[in-house]
Amino acid sequence: MQTESFGNAIDQRPAALRSLGRQVVSFTAVSLWMGLHAPVAGVAAAQPGASLKPATRSAVVTATTAEITIDGVLDEPIWSSAPKIGDLIQRQPRTGQAPTEKTEVTLLYDANNLYVGVVAYDSEPQKVIGTQMARDAVLSSDDRIEILLDTFRDQRNAFYFATNPSGAMVDGLAFTNEQLNVNWDAIWQVRTRRTGQGWVAEFAIPFKSLSFPAGQSEWGFNLSRHVYRKLEDNRWSGASLQTQFLQVSEAGEITRLVGLRQGIGLDVRPFVAGNWLHTGATGTNALKGKAGLDIFYNITPSLKLTGTLNTDFGETEVDQRQINLSRYSLFLPEKRSFFLEDAGVFNFASTGPGTPGGIPSAGADIFPFFSRQIGLLSGQEVPLDAGVKLTGKAGRTDLGLLGVGTRGTSFVEGKTFLVGRIRQNFFEQSYVGAIFTDGHPARGMSGRTYGVDMRLATSRFLGGSRNLVVDAYGLGSANRGATDEDWSYGVAARYPNDAYDAQIALREIPKGFQPGLGFVQRENVRMLRVAGSYNPRPNFLKIQQMFHDVFYTRFERLDTGRLESWDVYVTPLDWHFQSGDSIHAILDANFIYERLFEPFVISPGVVLAPGEYRFTRFKSVFATAAKRRVSGSVNVTWGDYWSGTADQISTSVTYKLPPWFTFSFNANQTFARLPEGRFTARILTSTANCAVSPFLSFSNLIQYDNRSRSLGWQSRVRWTLQSGRDLFFVFSQGWMQDPGGGPRFTPQDRKGSTKFQYTFRF
Repeated sequence: MQTESFGNAIDQRPAALRSLGRQVVSFTAVSLWMGLHAPVAGVAAAQPGASLKPATRSAVVTATTAEITIDGVLDEPIWSSAPKIGDLIQRQPRTGQAPTEKTEVTLLYDANNLYVGVVAYDSEPQKVIGTQMARDAVLSSDDRIEILLDTFRDQRNAFYFATNPSGAMVDGLAFTNEQLNVNWDAIWQVRTRRTGQGWVAEFAIPFKSLSFPAGQSEWGFNLSRHVYRKLEDNRWSGASLQTQFLQVSEAGEITRLVGLRQGIGLDVRPFVAGNWLHTGATGTNALKGKAGLDIFYNITPSLKLTGTLNTDFGETEVDQRQINLSRYSLFLPEKRSFFLEDAGVFNFASTGPGTPGGIPSAGADIFPFFSRQIGLLSGQEVPLDAGVKLTGKAGRTDLGLLGVGTRGTSFVEGKTFLVGRIRQNFFEQSYVGAIFTDGHPARGMSGRTYGVDMRLATSRFLGGSRNLVVDAYGLGSANRGATDEDWSYGVAARYPNDAYDAQIALREIPKGFQPGLGFVQRENVRMLRVAGSYNPRPNFLKIQQMFHDVFYTRFERLDTGRLESWDVYVTPLDWHFQSGDSIHAILDANFIYERLFEPFVISPGVVLAPGEYRFTRFKSVFATAAKRRVSGSVNVTWGDYWSGTADQISTSVTYKLPPWFTFSFNANQTFARLPEGRFTARILTSTANCAVSPFLSFSNLIQYDNRSRSLGWQSRVRWTLQSGRDLFFVFSQGWMQDPGGGPRFTPQDRKGSTKFQYTFRF
C-alpha cells in the first residue's frame, strides 16, 4: 500500500441510491412565485420614496495608454488623477456606517488588462495581519481585499480574485450566488506593499484570462476589505448582513469598458512529467516519463473549449484520511485541475441545503455527475488518454459538455464517458436545467443518467432584503441489469438570512437509482429534514453573534414504509465573540433513533445486531481566534452510542510564523465501549507549510489512521517561475505499522513525481 496516493480512502463503502410529491413541488414553486411578485402588487401602497430594490452602485473605469508597472506602488500619475469608485460601507460590525479605516479604490484599463489599485489605510499599520503567502491560501484569518467580476452581468457567476498584505494570490470561480471554486488558476498579477499608513494592493487582470460577451461595456463588480483584528467587513456594494460576498446579484457595476482585446483566445500549455516508484514489497524501482498538452480556446468571447491529451495528475494533493463509522458512503472531493475548472456549470439541485457550521449534514446528497468516477476505480488510477470540455454561455443559457476517453488497464477496459449540462436562466437568480451522462466506470458495465432541475431564488423576498431559495429536481438512471425503480425526486427550500435561517428538504432515493457517473450516500429511503435557526447580534459581553439551531431529520424505507432513523440536533448556545474566539457549543444535544434491518459492522470484529437503537449524545466545542500566533480548538462529544457509550475527541492546534511558516496538528479519536466489543478509531494529521514567496511554496502532509495502520507523508513544491509557468515536485512515502501496534513501522512504497508546464498565449 503504502505511498499516499490520490484516490486512497479509508472504508469508502459502495452506495447506490428513487417519487416525491409533485404537489409539494408545485405548492413551493407557487409560493415563491407569489413571494417574488407580491411587491409588484403592493407598489401603489408603498410610502413615497420607498424602493423595492436599492439603486445599483456604479463606477466608471478610466481608460489609459500609460504603461502600468505592477509593483505595489501606485506611482504612475494616472493612479492619482483618475476618479475613485467611492467609499466602502461597513457590513459588520456596525452595518451601514462608515468604515473605521479608509479605503481608496481606483479602476483603470487598457486594451489588454483591467487594473485595480487599492490603498488600505490603517491607523495602526503595525497591526495589519497577513499570515499567508502560498497560492490559493485560505485568507479567512487575514486582512484581505476580495474582488468579484461578473463579466456577463448575469448576477449569478463571477471571477474571484483576492490578496492579503503579504501578497498571496487567490483566484477562483464564484457560481450560483453561493459557492466558490478556488482550484481555477488564471494568469494574472498582484503585488502588495506595507506602508506607514497601512498597505497597498495593485492588481493586473488580463482580459485574455476572462470570458465576457463581445461589445458589452458594463460588468458586475464588487470589492470587499476585511480588517481582521476588528472583525470588520467593508463592502462597496451589498453591505447588508443578509448578503454574503459571493451573492453576485448584490454587486454593483463598472462601465465604459470598450476596445478590450482577447487576442485569438488561444492558450496552449504543453507539459512534461516524470515519476519514480520504489515498491517496498519487492524492492524494485520503476522510472517513467510522459509529455502531454492542455489547450484552452475561446470559440466565442463567452464560450470556452478545453482539451487535454495524455493527461497527468502527478501534482495533485492526496485525500484527507477518513474512517467511516456510519452505515453510509463518505464523500471525497475532487482535486484534479482538469475536472475542477468550470465545474460549477455541472452542479445540480440535488444536494443540500447547506447547514451552519457544526451541524451534521443530512447525509443524503445526490451527485448525478461526480467527476471522481472518471479516471479512478476502487482507489486505483485509470489513465486518461484525452478529454474535451465545452463550457460557457450563449445569451442567458449556461452550457457544459464533457467527453473523456480512458485507457484500458489490467482491471478495466478502455472507456468513453460523456456528460452534458444546460441551464436556462430567468429572473435575477433563477434557472431551469437538464443533465445527461453516459458511461459507467466498472468493468463490463454501461449506464445513463438523465434529469431536470429548477432553482427559484431571490434576495428581495416579499419586497424586503431577504433571501429565499427553492430547488427541485427529478433524476432517472438506466444501467445494465437495473430494475425499473430508477427515479429520484426532491425539493428543498431555504430562507438563509442573518437573524433567521430556516430550511425544509424532501427527497426520495430508491434502491434501483444508480447513476453510473454519479454518487449517492443512501439508498431505498425517503428523507425529510426541517430546521430553523435564530441568530441575534446582542450588544453585550462583546458578542459578535449568537446562534441557536434545531434540526430534525427523518428517513423511511421505501420498500416497506418502515421508519429507518430520525435525528434531532439542538444547539442551545453558540457564541462568537468580537475577539474572534468562540464557544461553538456548550452543550449541544443530539437525540438519535436508528433501526438496523441487517447486521452492521461498525468496526472490524464489532457487529451490531438488527434491531432498534435509541441514544443521546452531547457536544461541547471551544475555539480560539485564528488571528493569534497560536490558535486551536477542542471538540468533545460524549454519551450513549448505539448499544453502549462512546467518547469522541477532536483537537487541533496551529502555530504560525507569519507569513512564511504554518504548522498544525489535528487528532480525531473515538473511544467506543459497546457490549459487542470495544474499539478505538483514530486519525492523526499534521501539516508543515512554508511559503518563501507568493510564487514558491513547500507543503507537507503527514497522516496516520489505526484502521489501515498506515502512516503516509506527502511533500509538495510549487514554483511559479512566471504566471502561467509552473514547476511541481511531489514526494510521498508510506509505512505500515506492525500488527501488534506500537511505534514500529515498516517502509512501504516510495514515489517521486515532477511536472513542468508552460503556457503560450495567442
